[in-house]
Amino acid sequence: MFDTLSDRLAATFKNLRGKGRLSEADIDATAREIRIALLEADVALPVVRAFIKGVKERALGAEVSQALNPAQQVIKIVNEELIGILGGETRRLRFAKNPPTVIMLAGLQGAGKTTLAGKLGVWLKQQGHTPMLVACDLQRPNAVNQLSVVAERAGVAVFAPEPGNGVGDPVQVAKDSVVHARDKQHDVVIVDTAGRLGIDQELMQQAADIRDAVSPDEVLFVVDAMIGQDAVTTAEAFQDGVGFDGVVLSKLDGDARGGAALSVAQVTGKQIMFASNGEKLDDFDAFHPDRMASRILGMGDMLTLIEKAEQTFSQQEAEKMAAKLQKGPKEFTLDDFLAQMEQVRKMGSISKLLGMMPGMGQMKEQINNLDEKDVDRTAAIIKSMTPHERAEPTIINGSRRARIARGSGVDVSAVKNLVERFFEARKMMSKMAQGGGMPGGMPGMPGMPGGGGTKKAKGKQQKKNKGKRQSGNPMKRKQEEQEAAERKANGGALGPGAGQGPGDFELPQEFKDMLPPK
Repeated sequence: MFDTLSDRLAATFKNLRGKGRLSEADIDATAREIRIALLEADVALPVVRAFIKGVKERALGAEVSQALNPAQQVIKIVNEELIGILGGETRRLRFAKNPPTVIMLAGLQGAGKTTLAGKLGVWLKQQGHTPMLVACDLQRPNAVNQLSVVAERAGVAVFAPEPGNGVGDPVQVAKDSVVHARDKQHDVVIVDTAGRLGIDQELMQQAADIRDAVSPDEVLFVVDAMIGQDAVTTAEAFQDGVGFDGVVLSKLDGDARGGAALSVAQVTGKQIMFASNGEKLDDFDAFHPDRMASRILGMGDMLTLIEKAEQTFSQQEAEKMAAKLQKGPKEFTLDDFLAQMEQVRKMGSISKLLGMMPGMGQMKEQINNLDEKDVDRTAAIIKSMTPHERAEPTIINGSRRARIARGSGVDVSAVKNLVERFFEARKMMSKMAQGGGMPGGMPGMPGMPGGGGTKKAKGKQQKKNKGKRQSGNPMKRKQEEQEAAERKANGGALGPGAGQGPGDFELPQEFKDMLPPK
């Protein structure tokens, strides 16, 4: 959704790079480009004005003029101002002290409230709650049946005593649902109300009556992120007519310009709490303004990626796999490769996952053209192999490749390429697990005390230690011997002339302070 805005901002910041000092004219030109980019993204004009004013005031101050890298400082300012207009800090759901917690959904017809009720139900279930969906949309044809189907798919309870299609009293259904939830021990009630075609006064009053009847702990206004400027007008009308506590953005995976997301929080003063970014029931996340700002500026969203990985991958399985790789590359088989691939697939769309990685904005076209079915084809090839072939891929010769290709419905070259890719991946993963081939200051890595390192590097170190001469000055030599003795007594703290064995490494004090007490 924010691709066009991201591209425009990236091009604007590119013009600033390499400049040791930014003049007032540079900052004015940058502000102008950002203003155009935001207006093209359909962001509300008052929001654009406030945003540009904030950026210019900070960019013209000492914050940028005294910075070592002014261009990066401007990007930092834009990032912080973006977080501000997106709502600042992450807003969490308020839960009732005495269950059930009542969450009421309101919004225009077609905003995706019914599907979103199911998504919120799944999300709450993952958090350890027992939600129940309530069918209070008794106006729209088949709305009750749709909610029942969504609830079944989500694996959550539904309360739908009335058939709908214009029959039944939604206010009474809402009241009865709270009693029913208390009896059946559901700790969260999600009330799906009737949508409106524009600002319908009658239905607006109905929403207000439901609100008064059940006193919801949260009233969430569902906004279709694709309707642009009109989202702000609708949000203001709902704020006046019914009132709401937070905003949920639906259809965030669409190709609209995304102005609603950047406008609604600033205009209404109510924060965006959740975002729906796909058709599946698990395409739903808590909204983090800092992470969204980071995505818009092309800096990725590693925290969300890590959270998804933690939800999908088992710690026990990860440790088991790491232990396997440390034994040697041959321990890692095609069965393991397939299991890892299927775990990644559970995290969601591969292109979405890649889009969360920093620096991937430059590969947007390749990511968008990524064929998700490649993973299925790879799985089909591996499943067409015998158990012996998966454990020992080196035995796969020409005739075996032809048989596997026929079994999986692909060309022989595809089988050959997969096996070659597997060997490369196995070699790399094994090297990483054993601490080889990755420079940097981490234990178990080359260049660090106790690290794997190469034979060449170890030889150089040995030669260096061997070639170290004692000082000809008796006083200096005595001092060196005392220092060596002290280091040995203290377990070999690093210092001049210290060895490089595992016992010679001691953490600096600042790192020790971060460790939990023993």
